[in-house]
Amino acid sequence: MKRRGTPEADLQRAVVTALRFALPKGAIIHHCANEVTEAGPRGAKRQAILVGMGVHPGFADLMVLCAGRVLFLELKSLKGRLSPSQKAFRDAALAQGFNWALVRTLDDALGALADHGFTTRVASPTGRVAP
Repeated sequence: MKRRGTPEADLQRAVVTALRFALPKGAIIHHCANEVTEAGPRGAKRQAILVGMGVHPGFADLMVLCAGRVLFLELKSLKGRLSPSQKAFRDAALAQGFNWALVRTLDDALGALADHGFTTRVASPTGRVAP
């Protein structure tokens, strides 16, 4: 059996590595394990436990905290689409004044830092400059 590719997981690992290099020391890059991949009743029970413990449907893949700023990053493959719960999370985060960005490439992630005023140790590949 051929193993399916994991483009979003591969992208996330690359983004985390790049952010750890680009952001100042002390920055926090956090991934909240938001889903249970186990099928059946056991997986459903585990997901219910997590929801009871505060897991929020649609929560972004990465949360970046640095110098008083917060940025939520939702990572998607080039063809990936946001689920309804991810759209609801995006809208709620933006309505509360938080920064949110959709990331499909490593350049998107670094550009999002510049777009949202994060100071980095590297220049943005897209030429965007942080305010």
